[in-house]
Amino acid sequence: MASATLKKNYRCSQSLQQFYSGGPFVVSSDGSFIACACSESIKIVDSSNASTKFTIEAESGTITALALSPNDKLLFSAGHSRQIKVWDLDTFKCLRSWKGHDGPVMGMACHGSGGLLATSGADRKVLVWDVDGGFCTHYFKGHKGVVTSIMFHPDVNKSLLFSGSDDTTVRVWDLLAKKCVAVLEKHFSAVSSMAVSEDGWTLLSAGRDKVVNLWDLHDYRCKSTIPTYEVLEAVCIVYSGSQFASSLGAFLQQSGKKKSRSTGIYFITAGERGIVRIWTSEGTVCLYEQKSSDVTVSSAEDEDSTRGFTSAVMLPLDQGLLCVTADQQFLFYSPAEHLEEKWSLKLTKRLVGFNDEIVDMKFLDEEEQYLAVATNLEQVRVYDLSSMSCSYVLAGHTDTILCLDTSISSNGRRLILTGSKDNSVRLWESERRCCIGLGIGHMGAVGAVAFSKKCRDFFVSGSSDRTIKVWNFDGLSDDIEEPISLKAKAVVAAHDKDINSLAVAPNDSLVCSGSQDRTACVWRLPELVLVVKFTGHKRGIWCVEFSPVDQCVITAAGDKTVKIWAIADGSCLKTFEGHTSSVLRASFLTRGTQFVSCGADGLVKLWTIKTNECISTYDQHEDKVWALAVGKKTEMLATGGSDAVINLWHDSTAAEKEEAFRKEEEGVLRGQELENALLDAEYTKAIQIALELRRPRKLFELFSELCRKREAGDHIDKALHALGKEEFLLLFEYIREWNTKPKLCHVAQSVLFRAFNILPPTEIIEIKGISELLEGLIPYSQRHFSRIDRLIRSTFLLDYTLIRMSVIEPTTQDDLKTKSLLHSEKNMEDNAEEDQKQVSEEQKPMAYGKKRKSHKSGDHSRSHKKVKDSSTHANTAAVPLQA
Repeated sequence: MASATLKKNYRCSQSLQQFYSGGPFVVSSDGSFIACACSESIKIVDSSNASTKFTIEAESGTITALALSPNDKLLFSAGHSRQIKVWDLDTFKCLRSWKGHDGPVMGMACHGSGGLLATSGADRKVLVWDVDGGFCTHYFKGHKGVVTSIMFHPDVNKSLLFSGSDDTTVRVWDLLAKKCVAVLEKHFSAVSSMAVSEDGWTLLSAGRDKVVNLWDLHDYRCKSTIPTYEVLEAVCIVYSGSQFASSLGAFLQQSGKKKSRSTGIYFITAGERGIVRIWTSEGTVCLYEQKSSDVTVSSAEDEDSTRGFTSAVMLPLDQGLLCVTADQQFLFYSPAEHLEEKWSLKLTKRLVGFNDEIVDMKFLDEEEQYLAVATNLEQVRVYDLSSMSCSYVLAGHTDTILCLDTSISSNGRRLILTGSKDNSVRLWESERRCCIGLGIGHMGAVGAVAFSKKCRDFFVSGSSDRTIKVWNFDGLSDDIEEPISLKAKAVVAAHDKDINSLAVAPNDSLVCSGSQDRTACVWRLPELVLVVKFTGHKRGIWCVEFSPVDQCVITAAGDKTVKIWAIADGSCLKTFEGHTSSVLRASFLTRGTQFVSCGADGLVKLWTIKTNECISTYDQHEDKVWALAVGKKTEMLATGGSDAVINLWHDSTAAEKEEAFRKEEEGVLRGQELENALLDAEYTKAIQIALELRRPRKLFELFSELCRKREAGDHIDKALHALGKEEFLLLFEYIREWNTKPKLCHVAQSVLFRAFNILPPTEIIEIKGISELLEGLIPYSQRHFSRIDRLIRSTFLLDYTLIRMSVIEPTTQDDLKTKSLLHSEKNMEDNAEEDQKQVSEEQKPMAYGKKRKSHKSGDHSRSHKKVKDSSTHANTAAVPLQA
């Protein structure tokens, strides 16, 4: 068997993050993206794969209202800060913002023309704003409660605005007359949603009083009241010509329930029961009622249960119905294709906006296409990794699921095993999406489960009651309808504290358990006889796993270490340290030669066992990483934790090796091009290649050679004109380094001078990171110029000396310049003599004032000589300055 290639790096390829925390959302006009409120930020989410395109930090507190312009170019938002903001979705920048309400903005709608924005707030006001100017055009008062919903008439030619409030009324405002034209009073509770019929003359209002009222917009009278017997959160019109209307009409006509000339309005309601119902205004009958959904609330459940629908909208371009649940799920529905027996809705896609804390996950099959995830819910969510959407949900537990495992049975069925806080274990079949087995017997929460690896005919479970149970599959069949009661064939009191992890050996002969009592034990199956006990960890053990090739076990514990133990004698073979907090998961890779670990420090680490070396560390999580899944086909990784983020990791070792080889090969070819360009004296091309290959030494040699040429400036200008902003930034970095060395500064200053002549200051400032480079260039440039200035001043003395020597020697030429110099010299000598006399006169009284008169004459003569000498030096130094 060939040795496995060690992995050197993993790359995070996909990520499923929280994008919706409840509250407002808005769908684009083509349905391609959804703008969702996520706490104090706005997430722009791709509706096809739930990926976050962009995150807008609104800085307005919790987002309370959102709206889109008809062309999807502008996004309007408002939060608890009462500030209304307009965002450009091309640049994601805030164009303007203003305040207008005295309380939080609760509703927002944009006119069909895109020029007006209507807002409603907790201050009982309805305001209309000019989008371009940001000023208020209409100010409406009259509601006696919080105005929760607002909408313009869909026909832009009708200047009507509708608002619904907690005061149980719907008000109709005329934008031209700037007044309230009708108050619709038929509800007995808050109005939650409104819709206008396709012909534009019927208004539908739904409220929490469990009814839908239909209003005639000719005379604003109530045409009919339809009782729905559930608190409603949304009402939607089914437009004629849509897939919903055509399929429903065809089915009703086929079944004989539809009249030939029906003029009724089809509409959809959704509310607290978590079911979709379709109604017709003709006869006020319910045409379709969804039997159940994943969020259906039964009468036995508590009223405050976080289930049911909070909103529903018809998607544009006939893409179906979107329902939003109280637990932040987006459910996409469309009519079923086969309507021979009954009309029904099918769930086409599910996007989960918030997963809460992820406690465990496993790949469902060897193809690594589906991922089963356990969160802080009583459901298992199975994700399709190609679209990152939740394919289906397995519901049956009555409390939070703590652990899960997956396997493929001997007859090819994909099985999922779950353990929960309700003290039970459940066995699920993935294809039929139903529970086929229920195991009851534990006296505490089931915190660990594991399938057999070889025979696949049993599983083990561990609980907080400190016992391990072995369950078999007796009685399971392919056509089972109801879950059978599973039986435990062995049980043992294994530990002194909660059991956190279980693992079955590859040959099904042993099972290993890890506990909070800081020990791990290996038991012989099926009798559960103790084989060996591992002691050495200083904190509770969170994870155990058998090596796929060796007789050893890996354990991860709360003492920040990972240990490998020998099954033969229970000795610790290796200890790995590197995590800064508890290590929560560890799993073998690469045929047992490597392993990956994750912990409460939010880090994922890749280790090589032979060298005890941590190869790579990944910091993609912001909180504890509780879950780790390793695929069997490509050893792809999936991690999830308390930050509600699921990250998918792919082995990038081969890709990076191939990329490095390609870059090396390309570098050799480009290096040869560089040499050829030098031989052909194509300096512009050579400079570009040297910058591309990042060879500062070769680049300096090129510029040095250009500086030695006659028309150096033209050559350098021609080379610099061909560079882009990124190349200029790199060039400035090299110039900064050259400028620090006296031997290289001349070339650096020459290139810098030509670059500043070519680039205007406005373009230089726009180069990203240029300010730091200029700060490094300025001090050394000042030092170089000071040194050159001193050198030039020193040359003036030489000029002066040569001029004086020409007076003594025979002059061979009389030019005006020499005469002027001599004339200026004579003037300076006269000035120097006058200065000398003045200094001597000033020093006479000073000399007479001394105490020791015996030394007056000597001191005076010496001082006179010094002054004379200094005046001579001053005269000498002054000449070149004026010359």
